[in-house]
Amino acid sequence: MEFRPCIDIHNGKVKQIVGGSLKDQNNQAQENFVSKQDAGYYAKLYRDAGIKGGHIILLNAVDSEYYEATRQQAFAALRAYPGGLQVGGGITPENAGEYLEAGASHVIVTSYVFKDGRIHYERLDKLVQTVGREHLVLDVSCKCVGDDYYVVTDRWQKMTEEKLDVELLTRLSEYCDEFLIHAVDVEGKADGIEERLAKALGEWNGIPITYAGGVHSYEDVQLLKELGKGRLNVTIGSALDLFGGNLEWKKIVKMCGEKSV
Repeated sequence: MEFRPCIDIHNGKVKQIVGGSLKDQNNQAQENFVSKQDAGYYAKLYRDAGIKGGHIILLNAVDSEYYEATRQQAFAALRAYPGGLQVGGGITPENAGEYLEAGASHVIVTSYVFKDGRIHYERLDKLVQTVGREHLVLDVSCKCVGDDYYVVTDRWQKMTEEKLDVELLTRLSEYCDEFLIHAVDVEGKADGIEERLAKALGEWNGIPITYAGGVHSYEDVQLLKELGKGRLNVTIGSALDLFGGNLEWKKIVKMCGEKSV
């Protein structure tokens, strides 16, 4: 289990928000934390600690008045830690190369591939041809509907018809290097992980998965390690001391690196 740090950027600032509250209209979001530091500051922290695989997420839509400011924050982080961070948010074959050239190790993609409620494999093929499977992370963040989980897109605002299960993960793993999965129902609430989802993901033993959503205690980290059978990596936002929370990020790094008994 690895700790994968995050740098979420909204309206040109590093923030932690409640995921389900994000609205493109009027650039709205329920904020848990707004940093006085820029994205480069956090990238340097992660670089100096030797933590790789963290993700930068641009939370503004491409047509937002804040999109360019948000994008420049992402580039600042990439300059501070070339090769150590992934970047997602509005990624397409047309702009992916720009982020990779700026220092991103991977680009993270959802909405371009999951269009109109379903996967467009011709778009996925184009992405792989453009950036290479080894540089692609698929974000299959999901919401619970009944007994199942379904992929959500467009900054977690649109449901798709694609059920997140072993079959989907296996199929998509042929196209990408890793998965990023936010449990959107608990994302940003720092009120406990989505245990059923974590257990289900732990049953799949393929390419790396980073789980995000709801971690609010050291016990949550240990539970995630157990439910995920040590196979899941974890990112923590609002509960982390870097973002105004109570969990010490250096202690989290140490916990994630320890072997389960």
